Amino acid sequence: MLGLRLWITGLTYVYAWFYRSPWPLLGWWPAMRMVIAEYMAFIVNFVLISPFERWWMGADRLRPSPERPVLLLINGYGCSRAAWWWLRRRLEGAGWVVATISLEPIYTSIENYVEHVSRRIDEVLAATGAKQVILIGHSMGGLVARAYLRRYGSARVKRLLTLGTPHAGSELARAGIGENARQMTPGSAWLKALASEAPAADTLTIFSPHDNFVMPQSNLQWPGAQSRTIDGLGHLAMLYSPRVAAAMLDGLRPLTEAGAD
Repeated sequence: MLGLRLWITGLTYVYAWFYRSPWPLLGWWPAMRMVIAEYMAFIVNFVLISPFERWWMGADRLRPSPERPVLLLINGYGCSRAAWWWLRRRLEGAGWVVATISLEPIYTSIENYVEHVSRRIDEVLAATGAKQVILIGHSMGGLVARAYLRRYGSARVKRLLTLGTPHAGSELARAGIGENARQMTPGSAWLKALASEAPAADTLTIFSPHDNFVMPQSNLQWPGAQSRTIDGLGHLAMLYSPRVAAAMLDGLRPLTEAGAD
């Protein structure tokens, strides 16, 4: 199984190269490290953590946070809240109150997740006394957050951060299962409807121009949103990257200084 996954990881990079956007070229050693890190991220996420999610994650550590928004982390396609194990610890270590959610069922319309997110926001605000949340979505989770904002607006959302989100879809989605995969296909009617609206909340997109799941990589950009690129990083490896954690905390810093008002 591990050998097969290594082969699949390599295949995603071949596929990404075929559909690549103009990106900074990496030397052979940085490229090799990137592929190995992406492979290890898969092993950690899907072999070690996800099957034992309750042991690794436990319940969300919610506490009163009346002066600062609470972070709500939204997982991507085929994942669960376990995907946030590493980043959650970094965010909490920086003083943030962090909530998570698992999008279920795995293969359904992205629109079907919106009510789930809305209920989770209600629960988090009631438990913490916060006035708003900051939505952070990895991959498809960023599209779920956008779908929530389109339906409910930004009254309860202070900011949106997306990590490796296919804002204009990905060619790899053609190989996916479920209606959500069809919706993430470039040019889908769902993406066109979503793209017709400007960001409803202050937004920062963080992505790698060497992403091996979102292709072409230019589809990671969202016109109207701030963006930050991190070279030499794969799609899953974002979830275990100190550089991504630093970029997220930097993007959250103005809210720390200004408070929740």
